[in-house]
Amino acid sequence: MAAQDAKLTARLTLPGVVVFGLCYMSPSIVVSTFGVIAVATHGSAPSGYLVATLAMLLTALSYGKMAKLFPVSGSVYTYARKMLDARVGFLAGWAILLDYFFLPMVAWLIQSVYLNAQFPAVPVWAWLVVNIVLTTGINVLGLVVADRVNRVLMGLTILGLLVLVGFCVHYLAGGSTGSAGTAFWNPASGITTISAGAAIAAYSFLGFDAVSTLSEETRNPRRTIPRAIVLTVLAGGVIFVGLSFVMQWVHPGDQFDDPSSAGYALSNLVGGKVFADVINVVTLVGGFASGLTIQASTSRLLYVMGRDGVLPRRFFGHLHSKLRTPVPNLLLIGAAALLALNLSVETATSFINFGAFLGFTLVNLCVIAYFIRQRRKGGRPSVLTHVLVPLAGAAVDVYLLTQLSPVARYLGLGWLALGVVYLAVLTRGFRKAPPEFDMSEQAPEPVRESAS
Repeated sequence: MAAQDAKLTARLTLPGVVVFGLCYMSPSIVVSTFGVIAVATHGSAPSGYLVATLAMLLTALSYGKMAKLFPVSGSVYTYARKMLDARVGFLAGWAILLDYFFLPMVAWLIQSVYLNAQFPAVPVWAWLVVNIVLTTGINVLGLVVADRVNRVLMGLTILGLLVLVGFCVHYLAGGSTGSAGTAFWNPASGITTISAGAAIAAYSFLGFDAVSTLSEETRNPRRTIPRAIVLTVLAGGVIFVGLSFVMQWVHPGDQFDDPSSAGYALSNLVGGKVFADVINVVTLVGGFASGLTIQASTSRLLYVMGRDGVLPRRFFGHLHSKLRTPVPNLLLIGAAALLALNLSVETATSFINFGAFLGFTLVNLCVIAYFIRQRRKGGRPSVLTHVLVPLAGAAVDVYLLTQLSPVARYLGLGWLALGVVYLAVLTRGFRKAPPEFDMSEQAPEPVRESAS
Protein backbone atom coordinates (compact mmCIF):
# COMPACT_ATOMS: atom_id res chain seq x y z
CA MET A 1 0.00 0.00 0.00
CA ALA A 2 1.49 3.35 -1.00
CA ALA A 3 1.99 5.94 1.69
CA GLN A 4 -0.15 8.50 -0.07
CA ASP A 5 -3.05 6.01 -0.19
CA ALA A 6 -2.85 5.39 3.56
CA LYS A 7 -2.77 8.93 4.86
CA LEU A 8 -5.25 10.37 7.31
CA THR A 9 -6.16 14.02 6.75
CA ALA A 10 -4.72 16.69 9.08
CA ARG A 11 -7.56 19.04 10.06
CA LEU A 12 -7.68 19.37 13.86
CA THR A 13 -6.24 22.30 15.83
CA LEU A 14 -5.20 22.57 19.50
CA PRO A 15 -8.67 23.44 20.92
CA GLY A 16 -10.29 20.57 19.06
CA VAL A 17 -7.68 18.07 20.25
CA VAL A 18 -8.01 19.22 23.88
CA VAL A 19 -11.80 18.98 23.68
CA PHE A 20 -11.36 15.48 22.23
CA GLY A 21 -9.20 14.51 25.23
CA LEU A 22 -11.63 15.99 27.74
CA CYS A 23 -14.57 14.26 26.07
CA TYR A 24 -12.69 10.97 26.28
CA MET A 25 -12.10 11.49 30.00
CA SER A 26 -15.70 12.67 30.52
CA PRO A 27 -15.36 15.41 33.21
CA SER A 28 -18.87 14.72 34.51
CA ILE A 29 -17.60 11.39 35.85
CA VAL A 30 -16.57 13.28 39.01
CA VAL A 31 -20.25 13.48 39.96
CA SER A 32 -20.61 9.71 39.65
CA THR A 33 -17.38 8.83 41.49
CA PHE A 34 -17.39 11.50 44.21
CA GLY A 35 -18.91 9.29 46.91
CA VAL A 36 -16.57 6.36 46.22
CA ILE A 37 -13.47 8.57 46.40
CA ALA A 38 -14.73 10.44 49.47
CA VAL A 39 -15.08 7.09 51.26
CA ALA A 40 -11.63 5.92 50.16
CA THR A 41 -9.98 9.17 51.33
CA HIS A 42 -12.07 9.35 54.54
CA GLY A 43 -13.62 12.64 53.50
CA SER A 44 -10.83 14.30 51.47
CA ALA A 45 -11.94 13.66 47.88
CA PRO A 46 -10.29 16.79 46.36
CA SER A 47 -6.92 15.79 47.84
CA GLY A 48 -7.25 12.38 46.22
CA TYR A 49 -7.98 14.01 42.86
CA LEU A 50 -5.08 16.45 43.31
CA VAL A 51 -2.59 13.64 43.93
CA ALA A 52 -4.00 11.73 40.95
CA THR A 53 -3.61 14.83 38.75
CA LEU A 54 0.06 15.22 39.69
CA ALA A 55 0.68 11.50 39.19
CA MET A 56 -0.94 11.43 35.73
CA LEU A 57 0.89 14.61 34.76
CA LEU A 58 4.20 12.72 35.05
CA THR A 59 3.08 10.25 32.40
CA ALA A 60 1.47 13.01 30.32
CA LEU A 61 4.86 14.72 30.06
CA SER A 62 6.37 11.47 28.75
CA TYR A 63 3.57 11.09 26.21
CA GLY A 64 4.23 14.66 25.10
CA LYS A 65 7.92 13.95 24.48
CA MET A 66 7.16 10.82 22.48
CA ALA A 67 4.41 12.54 20.48
CA LYS A 68 6.88 15.26 19.50
CA LEU A 69 9.42 12.67 18.35
CA PHE A 70 6.92 10.48 16.48
CA PRO A 71 3.91 12.46 15.21
CA VAL A 72 1.97 9.40 13.98
CA SER A 73 -1.24 7.85 15.22
CA GLY A 74 0.04 4.64 16.84
CA SER A 75 0.49 6.03 20.36
CA VAL A 76 2.36 3.66 22.72
CA TYR A 77 2.48 1.01 19.97
CA THR A 78 4.64 3.30 17.81
CA TYR A 79 6.73 4.69 20.68
CA ALA A 80 7.69 1.28 22.09
CA ARG A 81 8.36 -0.05 18.62
CA LYS A 82 10.77 2.78 17.82
CA MET A 83 12.45 3.19 21.21
CA LEU A 84 12.49 -0.32 22.69
CA ASP A 85 11.96 -3.13 20.17
CA ALA A 86 9.53 -4.02 17.39
CA ARG A 87 8.29 -7.03 19.32
CA VAL A 88 7.86 -4.99 22.51
CA GLY A 89 6.00 -2.41 20.42
CA PHE A 90 3.60 -5.05 19.18
CA LEU A 91 2.91 -6.27 22.72
CA ALA A 92 2.48 -2.66 23.86
CA GLY A 93 -0.10 -2.10 21.14
CA TRP A 94 -1.75 -5.42 21.98
CA ALA A 95 -1.93 -4.50 25.68
CA ILE A 96 -3.35 -1.04 25.06
CA LEU A 97 -5.94 -2.59 22.74
CA LEU A 98 -7.37 -4.23 25.85
CA ASP A 99 -8.01 -0.70 27.10
CA TYR A 100 -9.00 0.95 23.83
CA PHE A 101 -11.06 -1.86 22.30
CA PHE A 102 -13.22 -2.52 25.35
CA LEU A 103 -13.53 1.08 26.56
CA PRO A 104 -16.21 1.90 23.97
CA MET A 105 -18.16 -1.12 25.18
CA VAL A 106 -17.91 0.08 28.79
CA ALA A 107 -18.80 3.68 27.89
CA TRP A 108 -21.87 2.65 25.90
CA LEU A 109 -22.97 0.13 28.53
CA ILE A 110 -22.76 2.67 31.37
CA GLN A 111 -24.54 5.23 29.20
CA SER A 112 -27.31 2.74 28.43
CA VAL A 113 -27.74 1.75 32.08
CA TYR A 114 -28.10 5.41 33.10
CA LEU A 115 -30.53 6.09 30.25
CA ASN A 116 -32.60 3.09 31.29
CA ALA A 117 -32.70 4.42 34.86
CA GLN A 118 -33.84 7.81 33.56
CA PHE A 119 -36.26 6.37 30.99
CA PRO A 120 -37.15 2.86 32.22
CA ALA A 121 -39.71 2.25 29.47
CA VAL A 122 -36.80 1.71 27.03
CA PRO A 123 -34.72 -1.41 27.86
CA VAL A 124 -30.93 -1.32 28.25
CA TRP A 125 -30.33 -3.28 25.04
CA ALA A 126 -32.30 -0.75 23.00
CA TRP A 127 -30.36 2.18 24.45
CA LEU A 128 -27.12 0.28 23.73
CA VAL A 129 -28.06 -0.12 20.06
CA VAL A 130 -29.06 3.55 19.80
CA ASN A 131 -25.74 4.66 21.32
CA ILE A 132 -23.70 2.42 19.03
CA VAL A 133 -25.52 3.44 15.85
CA LEU A 134 -25.41 7.20 16.55
CA THR A 135 -21.77 7.20 17.64
CA THR A 136 -20.59 5.02 14.76
CA GLY A 137 -22.48 7.11 12.22
CA ILE A 138 -20.88 10.35 13.43
CA ASN A 139 -17.38 8.83 13.46
CA VAL A 140 -17.80 7.37 9.97
CA LEU A 141 -18.45 10.89 8.68
CA GLY A 142 -15.04 11.96 9.98
CA LEU A 143 -13.29 13.85 12.76
CA VAL A 144 -14.46 17.24 11.49
CA VAL A 145 -18.07 16.26 12.20
CA ALA A 146 -17.08 14.49 15.44
CA ASP A 147 -15.13 17.58 16.52
CA ARG A 148 -18.17 19.82 16.06
CA VAL A 149 -20.40 17.42 17.99
CA ASN A 150 -17.76 17.13 20.72
CA ARG A 151 -17.56 20.88 21.17
CA VAL A 152 -21.32 21.21 21.58
CA LEU A 153 -21.56 18.27 23.99
CA MET A 154 -18.56 19.40 26.04
CA GLY A 155 -19.98 22.93 26.21
CA LEU A 156 -23.25 21.57 27.58
CA THR A 157 -21.40 19.34 30.06
CA ILE A 158 -19.20 22.15 31.39
CA LEU A 159 -22.21 24.47 31.62
CA GLY A 160 -24.09 21.86 33.66
CA LEU A 161 -21.12 21.34 36.00
CA LEU A 162 -20.77 25.11 36.50
CA VAL A 163 -24.46 25.31 37.40
CA LEU A 164 -23.91 22.52 39.94
CA VAL A 165 -21.02 24.51 41.45
CA GLY A 166 -23.30 27.56 41.62
CA PHE A 167 -26.00 25.64 43.49
CA CYS A 168 -23.39 24.23 45.88
CA VAL A 169 -22.03 27.73 46.60
CA HIS A 170 -25.57 29.03 47.17
CA TYR A 171 -26.23 26.16 49.55
CA LEU A 172 -22.99 26.84 51.45
CA ALA A 173 -23.89 30.52 51.78
CA GLY A 174 -27.18 29.67 53.42
CA GLY A 175 -26.21 27.09 56.00
CA SER A 176 -23.51 25.79 58.32
CA THR A 177 -21.27 23.02 57.01
CA GLY A 178 -17.68 21.95 57.50
CA SER A 179 -14.76 24.26 56.79
CA ALA A 180 -13.07 24.55 53.40
CA GLY A 181 -9.84 23.25 54.91
CA THR A 182 -11.57 20.13 56.18
CA ALA A 183 -12.85 19.43 52.68
CA PHE A 184 -9.25 19.14 51.49
CA TRP A 185 -7.87 17.34 54.54
CA ASN A 186 -10.30 15.65 56.88
CA PRO A 187 -8.89 14.85 60.36
CA ALA A 188 -9.73 11.18 59.69
CA SER A 189 -7.62 11.19 56.52
CA GLY A 190 -3.99 10.22 56.17
CA ILE A 191 -1.31 9.59 53.55
CA THR A 192 -2.50 6.00 53.11
CA THR A 193 -6.15 6.92 52.60
CA ILE A 194 -5.32 9.80 50.26
CA SER A 195 -3.12 7.45 48.19
CA ALA A 196 -5.90 4.86 48.05
CA GLY A 197 -8.34 7.50 46.86
CA ALA A 198 -5.84 8.78 44.30
CA ALA A 199 -5.48 5.27 42.86
CA ILE A 200 -9.23 5.21 42.23
CA ALA A 201 -9.33 8.82 41.01
CA ALA A 202 -6.57 8.04 38.47
CA TYR A 203 -9.09 5.96 36.52
CA SER A 204 -10.97 9.20 35.78
CA PHE A 205 -7.96 10.34 33.73
CA LEU A 206 -7.94 7.31 31.44
CA GLY A 207 -8.09 8.67 27.91
CA PHE A 208 -5.70 11.63 28.01
CA ASP A 209 -3.24 9.39 26.14
CA ALA A 210 -5.79 8.87 23.34
CA VAL A 211 -4.96 12.38 22.14
CA SER A 212 -1.75 10.92 20.67
CA THR A 213 -3.80 8.72 18.30
CA LEU A 214 -4.86 11.90 16.45
CA SER A 215 -1.33 12.93 15.46
CA GLU A 216 -1.82 12.33 11.73
CA GLU A 217 -5.11 14.23 11.73
CA THR A 218 -3.76 17.27 13.59
CA ARG A 219 -2.09 20.34 12.13
CA ASN A 220 1.52 20.79 13.25
CA PRO A 221 1.37 17.63 15.41
CA ARG A 222 4.92 17.95 16.81
CA ARG A 223 3.82 21.12 18.60
CA THR A 224 0.07 20.61 19.00
CA ILE A 225 -0.14 17.04 20.35
CA PRO A 226 2.37 17.40 23.25
CA ARG A 227 0.66 20.61 24.38
CA ALA A 228 -2.79 19.04 24.04
CA ILE A 229 -1.83 16.01 26.15
CA VAL A 230 -0.59 18.13 29.05
CA LEU A 231 -3.46 20.63 28.76
CA THR A 232 -5.99 17.78 28.79
CA VAL A 233 -4.62 16.42 32.08
CA LEU A 234 -4.41 19.89 33.64
CA ALA A 235 -7.91 20.88 32.52
CA GLY A 236 -9.33 17.58 33.74
CA GLY A 237 -7.51 17.96 37.04
CA VAL A 238 -8.89 21.48 37.58
CA ILE A 239 -12.43 20.23 36.94
CA PHE A 240 -12.05 17.13 39.13
CA VAL A 241 -10.39 18.93 42.04
CA GLY A 242 -12.61 22.01 41.89
CA LEU A 243 -15.93 20.21 41.66
CA SER A 244 -15.05 17.54 44.24
CA PHE A 245 -13.93 20.34 46.58
CA VAL A 246 -17.29 22.13 46.61
CA MET A 247 -19.12 18.81 46.81
CA GLN A 248 -16.98 17.69 49.76
CA TRP A 249 -17.53 21.06 51.41
CA VAL A 250 -21.30 20.65 51.06
CA HIS A 251 -21.12 17.11 52.43
CA PRO A 252 -18.19 16.80 54.89
CA GLY A 253 -16.90 13.37 55.79
CA ASP A 254 -17.43 9.99 54.18
CA GLN A 255 -20.84 8.82 55.39
CA PHE A 256 -23.33 8.20 52.56
CA ASP A 257 -26.43 6.05 52.22
CA ASP A 258 -24.97 4.79 48.93
CA PRO A 259 -21.50 6.06 47.88
CA SER A 260 -22.12 5.12 44.23
CA SER A 261 -25.10 7.53 44.04
CA ALA A 262 -23.74 10.21 46.39
CA GLY A 263 -23.41 12.71 43.54
CA TYR A 264 -27.10 12.41 42.69
CA ALA A 265 -28.09 12.70 46.37
CA LEU A 266 -25.94 15.81 46.77
CA SER A 267 -27.48 17.41 43.66
CA ASN A 268 -30.87 16.68 45.15
CA LEU A 269 -29.79 18.28 48.43
CA VAL A 270 -28.61 21.56 46.90
CA GLY A 271 -31.20 21.93 44.13
CA GLY A 272 -34.05 19.46 44.52
CA LYS A 273 -35.07 16.40 42.53
CA VAL A 274 -35.69 18.19 39.23
CA PHE A 275 -32.24 19.75 39.39
CA ALA A 276 -30.70 16.37 40.27
CA ASP A 277 -32.38 14.86 37.22
CA VAL A 278 -30.97 17.66 35.05
CA ILE A 279 -27.46 16.97 36.35
CA ASN A 280 -28.04 13.30 35.58
CA VAL A 281 -28.82 14.29 31.98
CA VAL A 282 -25.60 16.34 31.90
CA THR A 283 -23.74 13.21 32.94
CA LEU A 284 -25.44 11.34 30.09
CA VAL A 285 -24.40 14.03 27.60
CA GLY A 286 -20.81 13.76 28.79
CA GLY A 287 -21.03 9.98 28.52
CA PHE A 288 -22.14 10.16 24.89
CA ALA A 289 -19.25 12.48 24.03
CA SER A 290 -16.88 10.06 25.77
CA GLY A 291 -18.17 7.10 23.75
CA LEU A 292 -17.76 9.12 20.55
CA THR A 293 -14.11 9.96 21.18
CA ILE A 294 -13.20 6.52 22.55
CA GLN A 295 -14.44 4.81 19.41
CA ALA A 296 -12.59 7.30 17.20
CA SER A 297 -9.24 6.80 18.93
CA THR A 298 -9.60 3.01 19.06
CA SER A 299 -10.27 2.87 15.33
CA ARG A 300 -7.05 4.87 14.70
CA LEU A 301 -4.89 2.49 16.75
CA LEU A 302 -6.38 -0.51 14.92
CA TYR A 303 -5.78 1.30 11.63
CA VAL A 304 -2.08 1.93 12.32
CA MET A 305 -1.54 -1.69 13.41
CA GLY A 306 -3.35 -2.81 10.27
CA ARG A 307 -1.33 -0.44 8.09
CA ASP A 308 1.84 -1.94 9.56
CA GLY A 309 0.57 -5.43 8.80
CA VAL A 310 0.62 -6.74 12.36
CA LEU A 311 -3.15 -6.99 12.00
CA PRO A 312 -4.70 -8.05 8.64
CA ARG A 313 -3.99 -5.02 6.41
CA ARG A 314 -6.86 -5.51 3.97
CA PHE A 315 -9.39 -4.98 6.76
CA PHE A 316 -7.76 -2.95 9.56
CA GLY A 317 -5.52 -0.80 7.34
CA HIS A 318 -8.31 0.38 5.04
CA LEU A 319 -9.56 3.97 4.77
CA HIS A 320 -12.77 5.06 3.06
CA SER A 321 -11.76 6.63 -0.25
CA LYS A 322 -13.77 9.85 0.27
CA LEU A 323 -14.33 10.19 4.01
CA ARG A 324 -10.72 9.13 4.90
CA THR A 325 -11.96 7.32 7.99
CA PRO A 326 -11.21 3.71 9.05
CA VAL A 327 -14.81 2.56 8.46
CA PRO A 328 -14.21 -1.22 8.90
CA ASN A 329 -12.62 -0.61 12.31
CA LEU A 330 -15.48 1.63 13.41
CA LEU A 331 -18.05 -0.98 12.40
CA LEU A 332 -16.09 -3.75 14.14
CA ILE A 333 -15.90 -1.76 17.40
CA GLY A 334 -19.62 -1.11 17.23
CA ALA A 335 -20.41 -4.76 16.58
CA ALA A 336 -18.10 -5.96 19.38
CA ALA A 337 -19.84 -3.63 21.83
CA LEU A 338 -23.00 -5.72 21.47
CA LEU A 339 -21.19 -8.26 23.68
CA ALA A 340 -21.95 -5.87 26.52
CA LEU A 341 -25.53 -7.17 26.48
CA ASN A 342 -24.24 -10.18 28.41
CA LEU A 343 -21.91 -8.30 30.79
CA SER A 344 -22.32 -6.26 33.96
CA VAL A 345 -20.69 -2.84 34.25
CA GLU A 346 -18.25 -4.21 36.87
CA THR A 347 -17.11 -7.11 34.64
CA ALA A 348 -16.75 -4.93 31.55
CA THR A 349 -14.76 -2.30 33.43
CA SER A 350 -12.29 -4.90 34.74
CA PHE A 351 -11.12 -5.51 31.17
CA ILE A 352 -9.63 -2.11 30.56
CA ASN A 353 -7.39 -0.84 33.33
CA PHE A 354 -4.59 -3.41 32.98
CA GLY A 355 -3.77 -2.37 29.42
CA ALA A 356 -3.94 1.34 30.25
CA PHE A 357 -1.46 1.29 33.13
CA LEU A 358 0.88 -1.15 31.38
CA GLY A 359 0.91 1.15 28.36
CA PHE A 360 1.57 4.19 30.57
CA THR A 361 4.54 2.40 32.14
CA LEU A 362 6.05 1.59 28.74
CA VAL A 363 5.75 5.17 27.50
CA ASN A 364 7.77 6.36 30.50
CA LEU A 365 10.38 3.68 29.78
CA CYS A 366 10.51 4.87 26.14
CA VAL A 367 11.61 8.32 27.32
CA ILE A 368 14.40 6.76 29.39
CA ALA A 369 15.43 4.64 26.38
CA TYR A 370 15.57 7.81 24.27
CA PHE A 371 17.82 9.41 26.89
CA ILE A 372 20.24 6.44 26.75
CA ARG A 373 20.33 6.48 22.93
CA GLN A 374 21.01 10.19 22.75
CA ARG A 375 23.76 10.01 25.38
CA ARG A 376 25.48 7.28 23.34
CA LYS A 377 25.34 9.58 20.29
CA GLY A 378 26.84 12.46 22.23
CA GLY A 379 23.60 14.28 22.97
CA ARG A 380 22.86 15.81 26.37
CA PRO A 381 19.13 15.48 27.14
CA SER A 382 18.15 16.53 30.66
CA VAL A 383 18.48 13.90 33.39
CA LEU A 384 15.56 15.49 35.24
CA THR A 385 13.05 15.48 32.37
CA HIS A 386 14.25 12.31 30.60
CA VAL A 387 15.10 10.04 33.53
CA LEU A 388 13.81 11.19 36.92
CA VAL A 389 10.36 12.39 35.82
CA PRO A 390 9.55 9.35 33.63
CA LEU A 391 10.99 7.04 36.31
CA ALA A 392 8.60 8.58 38.83
CA GLY A 393 5.76 8.25 36.31
CA ALA A 394 6.57 4.57 35.72
CA ALA A 395 6.66 3.92 39.48
CA VAL A 396 3.20 5.48 39.88
CA ASP A 397 1.82 3.44 36.98
CA VAL A 398 3.23 0.18 38.37
CA TYR A 399 1.68 1.03 41.74
CA LEU A 400 -1.68 1.57 40.05
CA LEU A 401 -1.31 -1.82 38.34
CA THR A 402 -0.89 -3.45 41.75
CA GLN A 403 -4.09 -1.78 42.96
CA LEU A 404 -6.22 -3.50 40.32
CA SER A 405 -8.51 -6.33 41.37
CA PRO A 406 -7.27 -9.91 40.92
CA VAL A 407 -9.89 -10.39 38.17
CA ALA A 408 -8.50 -7.41 36.22
CA ARG A 409 -4.93 -8.65 36.59
CA TYR A 410 -5.77 -12.20 35.49
CA LEU A 411 -7.76 -10.97 32.51
CA GLY A 412 -4.93 -8.64 31.56
CA LEU A 413 -2.27 -11.31 31.83
CA GLY A 414 -4.44 -13.72 29.85
CA TRP A 415 -4.88 -11.15 27.08
CA LEU A 416 -1.11 -10.51 27.08
CA ALA A 417 -0.45 -14.26 26.80
CA LEU A 418 -2.69 -14.40 23.72
CA GLY A 419 -0.65 -11.55 22.27
CA VAL A 420 2.59 -13.46 22.83
CA VAL A 421 1.17 -16.50 21.02
CA TYR A 422 -0.02 -14.35 18.09
CA LEU A 423 3.35 -12.58 17.96
CA ALA A 424 5.14 -15.95 17.88
CA VAL A 425 3.07 -16.95 14.84
CA LEU A 426 3.52 -13.56 13.17
CA THR A 427 7.32 -13.60 13.59
CA ARG A 428 7.82 -17.34 13.01
CA GLY A 429 8.90 -18.07 16.54
CA PHE A 430 10.28 -14.55 17.26
CA ARG A 431 12.97 -15.04 14.58
CA LYS A 432 12.04 -11.88 12.67
CA ALA A 433 10.64 -8.46 13.48
CA PRO A 434 6.91 -7.81 13.04
CA PRO A 435 6.08 -6.06 9.74
CA GLU A 436 6.04 -2.27 9.62
CA PHE A 437 4.47 0.23 7.25
CA ASP A 438 6.91 2.56 5.46
CA MET A 439 6.16 6.00 6.90
CA SER A 440 9.01 7.76 5.12
CA GLU A 441 6.68 9.80 2.91
CA GLN A 442 4.50 11.14 5.70
CA ALA A 443 6.37 11.06 8.98
CA PRO A 444 9.73 12.81 9.35
CA GLU A 445 12.53 11.27 11.36
CA PRO A 446 12.42 11.93 15.11
CA VAL A 447 14.04 15.17 16.12
CA ARG A 448 16.88 15.21 18.60
CA GLU A 449 16.38 17.18 21.78
CA SER A 450 19.33 18.81 23.42
CA ALA A 451 18.12 19.62 26.89
CA SER A 452 14.39 19.68 27.49
